[in-house]
Amino acid sequence: MRRIKLVVAYDGTRYCGWQIQPNGVTIEEVLNRALSELLREPIEVIGASRTDSGVHSRGNVAVFDTESRIPADKICFALNQRLPEDVRIQNSEEVAPDWHPRKQNCTKTYEYRILNRKTDMPVGRLYTHFCYFDLDVEKMQRAAAYLVGEHDFKSFCTVRNPLEDTVRRIYSLTVEKDMDDVIHIRVMGSGFLYNMVRIIAGTLMRIGMGAYPPEYVKEILAARDRQMAGDTAPAKGLTLVSMKYETELAPELAIENEDWSYQVIQREIVTKGKAYILIHRCRRDDFERLAARLIHQCHRDGAREIYVKAAKELRMTSGQRYGYYTLEKGFFNYIMEKQISGNDCCETFSAGNLEAASVKLTALRKKDEDRWLELYNEIFYSVPGSATYDRAMIEKERKNGSRFFWITLKGKRCGFAVVAAQQEKKSLHIDMIGIQKEFRGMGLGRTLLKLLEATAREMGLEKLELIAANTNLAALRLYESAGFVKKGEKPWFYLAKDEKNRLT
Repeated sequence: MRRIKLVVAYDGTRYCGWQIQPNGVTIEEVLNRALSELLREPIEVIGASRTDSGVHSRGNVAVFDTESRIPADKICFALNQRLPEDVRIQNSEEVAPDWHPRKQNCTKTYEYRILNRKTDMPVGRLYTHFCYFDLDVEKMQRAAAYLVGEHDFKSFCTVRNPLEDTVRRIYSLTVEKDMDDVIHIRVMGSGFLYNMVRIIAGTLMRIGMGAYPPEYVKEILAARDRQMAGDTAPAKGLTLVSMKYETELAPELAIENEDWSYQVIQREIVTKGKAYILIHRCRRDDFERLAARLIHQCHRDGAREIYVKAAKELRMTSGQRYGYYTLEKGFFNYIMEKQISGNDCCETFSAGNLEAASVKLTALRKKDEDRWLELYNEIFYSVPGSATYDRAMIEKERKNGSRFFWITLKGKRCGFAVVAAQQEKKSLHIDMIGIQKEFRGMGLGRTLLKLLEATAREMGLEKLELIAANTNLAALRLYESAGFVKKGEKPWFYLAKDEKNRLT
């Protein structure tokens, strides 16, 4: 069995939308019939976007399964011979058997077209909405800017299911008028709710007419009330332009708006099956839905070990359930520090035959970064809370003041360290220390801490700081034996599990 992906364009004028229904002809029905005739087997397509009656498409996506041996890239040509002239397959290709067009991260682009002049134009009437009233494009542009970003778009949708999550992310929203008096409202986002783009278009038109000021959009969003927004613009002006599927996960997502602020660390999902969610701030009424949505998104993207941390005031605890997932305690980090005083940091420290003078810190050079990354990811592969580094992360942290080192023993590389001077706190923050397995048990860790203490003293700093996971018992013993004291605790990272424990 093979799975074939189609890119489908259609004029939606005479169709009752995409999805099969009893009261009229749909795009899905037409495709099923033509494919079944062509391949001589029963075919049912799965569509990515279920466009409404009268909505057009230049790039909807569908898949179907078949036993046919016809080359995937030839199917579009054969199928187009059997389709009506207002439906055409733009491309066909084979995809993985489990590839699903609605379960992949995707950027969708829609365009709404408005003919804005005193007299309608018959040419193009099937693809544009005619508006007699003068529209102020500049005001529409200012209003559109408030909708960019991640928001709860409950005011901008017709909710078919009261339990539906109405949060969506808009990457861009532009309003432009061309020489033919057509206003193009183009919106690109991670996904759209039922009638969302048409309600946005209707709202922007009301603003363009002067019924609302552009700033009123903020009030509409905050109200989460469909009655606050404008009319649902007619379907014929809407076209699904394209759907672009994500080929790799972004290393990190950072989202902030008036209602919430969070980060999702995704860089370890592919290599380790791990994801970290940090919720810095959230409206209490939104917190449960936000946590459930982020956990489920990580799970859908392939994470099987999902750690969640929230600000203390959000009161996340073990046993709480968020959607399909229940939390249990994972780990937390101790904040530890050591005051620098006297001259003991300059003493030579011996452990067996190891002399402090034979252990050195050597600055990491760009040409050695790949080897450094290889060693880092090897040592910290299974350590809770560790992140998978790459060259971009090294560059970013260097710009923020971090310094990267090799640890050498008699000239041989045996580990690494990352530190950052924090002059305002008069401290040297130790981001991490890693020792290769074959060099452990020789006292390298304590010797290195002495070297860092001496370095901090030379810089005029007064203390060393670090954080350590409560589950990393070997590291805790090392730091306490070197004189570090626990000064506080960071909030717990909770491990999210579904009812059948399939995440771990």
